[in-house]
Amino acid sequence: MSGSGSGHSGTSDAHAARPIGDGSTSFTGNQPHQPAGPEPLEPGRTPPQFVVFSWDGAGEVGNGLFTRFLDLAREHGASMTFFLSGLYLLPESKKRLYDPPNNPRGASDIGYLTDEHIKATLTNVRRAWLEGHEIGTHFNGHFCAGSGTVGNWTPQQWRSEIEQAKSFVKEWRTNTGWSDLPSLPFDYDKELVGGRTPCLLGQGGLLPTARELGWRYDASSPGGRQVWPVKTQGVWDLPLQQIPFPGRSFEVLSMDYNMLANQSVNSTNAPAYNYPGWRTQSAQAYISGFERAYETNRAPLFIGNHFEQWNGGIYMDAVEEAFTRIAREKEKGADVRLVSFRQFTDWLDVQRPEVLARLRTLDVGQRPAAGWKEFLTAAPATVGSAA
Repeated sequence: MSGSGSGHSGTSDAHAARPIGDGSTSFTGNQPHQPAGPEPLEPGRTPPQFVVFSWDGAGEVGNGLFTRFLDLAREHGASMTFFLSGLYLLPESKKRLYDPPNNPRGASDIGYLTDEHIKATLTNVRRAWLEGHEIGTHFNGHFCAGSGTVGNWTPQQWRSEIEQAKSFVKEWRTNTGWSDLPSLPFDYDKELVGGRTPCLLGQGGLLPTARELGWRYDASSPGGRQVWPVKTQGVWDLPLQQIPFPGRSFEVLSMDYNMLANQSVNSTNAPAYNYPGWRTQSAQAYISGFERAYETNRAPLFIGNHFEQWNGGIYMDAVEEAFTRIAREKEKGADVRLVSFRQFTDWLDVQRPEVLARLRTLDVGQRPAAGWKEFLTAAPATVGSAA
């Protein structure tokens, strides 16, 4: 599998694994199924259309959705980003190991998983990495309201949250006592280069810590527009985006929950007669966002989802429909790249600053007036930096 359609590189040999720490994780070599090393955009060439599908939480709770979308990605040679919640690898019996900022020890606004579901999550996270996907973080307790909300956390509190999220991944064997499961095949200290905060809150407090930790991107900014990204405090800012919402006079954020919030006023079990129309509307929103970018400024499209069967599972069906439609363009020969956030960041980091600056002059839905060749060839060498 190649996330960008440009070939494979890297191997991973489980038999040569070198355990890290208690053996919860291990070093197995370069990650398999990665695209060939990115190259600078050639002068005058049309930019690729990047699309990133990402998943918040990334826990297996028995509904089979994690496996469903791993299978879909494998079928179409795509890579995705899975933002793993650290608590999904911590048994509830050990919940007091978690000391969340501004909240009681062991507290969490998302549920702890059963042992069976922790084991299934480990299996799927392991498979995801071996099949070329990125494992980011969705942090831990998902606090979105009240005095303990992540929106109020300081950089120091974010550092504590991140270190704990990493420890739950790096020490699941100690925390569970299980010795009969294989280790996760990556060094999480090196694998973790970005995340998405709960409810898209708290980016201001997170970014100074993200920069100090060497993170390459953050996907937490809400309400982004379909334009080429910039760096904020030295970290690539890769937000969810406003995309067309068919039949409505406003645009919707490119995430399943935001579709739901505008369709059923936050109800996750609305009357079923609404489902067919809402499913079509949601799928077409993603497709319309893709088409607008592909046909105009080629800005990357970022899509977020959850492994949830809200409103009869229509949002999972919608994202699969959109994914398949976008993948079909790639398979017909279009330069469409279904990649992870890290893979997209790899591409950004090798581009000439003046080219990225020129791309950022294109507004939502704006194409170069004289064509791509003239637009990018004319980019002056003195145009501003990407940093």
